[in-house]
Amino acid sequence: MLVCLAFTGLGYRLVDLQVLRHDELSKLAHEDMEREYWEAPRRGDILDAHGNLLATSVPVKTVCADPSLIGNQQAVVAHALAPLLQMNESELYQKLFPRSFRNDKGQMVTNNLHYVRLARNVSDDTWQQVQLAMSQLNFGVDEKALPKDKQVFLRDLRQGAIFAEADQMRVYPNGALAAQVLGFSGDEESEVNGRVVSKIVGRDGIEMALNSELSGVAGWRVTETDRQNHELVATRDEDVQVRDGLNVELTIDAVIQHILETELADALQKHTPRSITGIVMRPSTGEILAMASLPNYDPNQPNLITPEMRDRDITDVMEPGSVFKIIPISGALNDGIVHLNDQFFCEDGHFAYAGRILHDAEPHGILTTEGIITKSSNIGAAKVGIKLGENRLFDYATEYGFGERTGIPLPGEVSGILYPVKDWSKVSIAQIPMGQGVGVTRLQMMMAMDAIANDGWLMHPMLVKCLMDRNGKVIQQYEPQRVRQIVSDDTTKQMIEALKTVVTADGTAPGAAMKEYVVAGKTGTAQKVENGAYVHGKYFASFIGFFPADNPQLIISIVMDEPKEGYFGGQVCGPVFRNVAERCASYLNLPSDEEMQATNSLQIATRALSAPQIQ
Repeated sequence: MLVCLAFTGLGYRLVDLQVLRHDELSKLAHEDMEREYWEAPRRGDILDAHGNLLATSVPVKTVCADPSLIGNQQAVVAHALAPLLQMNESELYQKLFPRSFRNDKGQMVTNNLHYVRLARNVSDDTWQQVQLAMSQLNFGVDEKALPKDKQVFLRDLRQGAIFAEADQMRVYPNGALAAQVLGFSGDEESEVNGRVVSKIVGRDGIEMALNSELSGVAGWRVTETDRQNHELVATRDEDVQVRDGLNVELTIDAVIQHILETELADALQKHTPRSITGIVMRPSTGEILAMASLPNYDPNQPNLITPEMRDRDITDVMEPGSVFKIIPISGALNDGIVHLNDQFFCEDGHFAYAGRILHDAEPHGILTTEGIITKSSNIGAAKVGIKLGENRLFDYATEYGFGERTGIPLPGEVSGILYPVKDWSKVSIAQIPMGQGVGVTRLQMMMAMDAIANDGWLMHPMLVKCLMDRNGKVIQQYEPQRVRQIVSDDTTKQMIEALKTVVTADGTAPGAAMKEYVVAGKTGTAQKVENGAYVHGKYFASFIGFFPADNPQLIISIVMDEPKEGYFGGQVCGPVFRNVAERCASYLNLPSDEEMQATNSLQIATRALSAPQIQ
């Protein structure tokens, strides 16, 4: 009877284990042996136009622990590793225990007996020191005198309790250079089968705009391990290969970016504006060679970034002031309503219109259309705008791209403010031509001036040159895009002749003149609007110009917000333009106007000599 009872109990136990609790125990055994390894793809690099690294990912380790192999030796392990991992010893001690939490039913559940993360972004050298420290752990006992199972436990602890996973850290080798273009990145965490999986995601700039292209596709492997956490390759169930992210090559030239940023920094120190911005671009293609806004930030230290460090070239709206005069005047010239030599009486600096008094910075009498640009007469521009008419002025402003985003591949761009004609006041037709009552971004105003330099063609701003795989194979090539032709080639020639006079001694920006190149450009000085009213003593100052004027190779915009020691655009921004332009011309080895004239003369003479002679 006793034997029968024993076999009956054993049979029940077997039924309980093999049948009644089969699913539960099978799951526990499965979880104890099975491992799912998540392999993050390498995030693509960001390069400048010449292949120089602007952002990259370097390999690091994420140090993890298997609490099931540590037993009650957390204190010993924490004491040995805390200095190496630069962690507080008590904090590390707590991390070496399995994580427990209360589920929806109120039950305490241990999340994962085999996996906790201890530290991220650990270098290979530090990981080797961790491995050495673990192999030399001293438990304060004579291990040879311990039972066999205790010796095995300590051996497994040393060899498998602490392990590392491959990880990556985003690095910006040039610090703050082109920071707002590149943006910055952060970590996004998710939990997969009880393990915390991190991936790098873009938070701003190109990092954010092209996050999916840079990120790639993760791989994973489902397999089983032995007690030392070594993989049993024969048991692999799933094995999906990782696909690394693409490299992004920008149109940015790191040298020109450095030139722009250093000159902006010098001007920031001299005039102490709230902010200063600059853009350098190729007129014929719309390729942005440099774009900066100060104050800026170091993307290696994202925790120090503040809203004041945003990319104001695309995020902030301002009244442009006199630089906007190129819109009504080019439109009126294009429609044949005015000509460069037409004369306008500028009311000696005071013009009463629609119940308002419009002013010039200096009183002017009779000015030609060209002279209105030379002297930057508000009254003259207003009279041209009145002659052009509300509907045509609105049409040209829209054609030049105001009131809509440029489409630059960066997050945060705004569309500016251009009200429909039905919402204009009686004085709007006189104010908008002088750059009041309209809100623009720095980039919008730059693209409008670029159309003048580019035979009337509005270009799509180009910031990304191509996407490549890790082997350098081009996956996607981007080409310059024309948006539309706004004014005729003849009109732009007339506008350029007028804009050349701005940098002469008679113009508003003689400080923008270059030694070896003729510059065409326009100044802007706009009183700031706060809470719906113009504020005395606060101004936006700007200068946008291009050179060589008759064969534009570069166009440059400089804008200051509330400069000190002067506030007129030509006075404070003109010299910054000149310094950036001359350094860029030297770097690019652009032939001077004199050299170009000599080359053209030689070509004409050569063609004349090679032409067949008529007997």
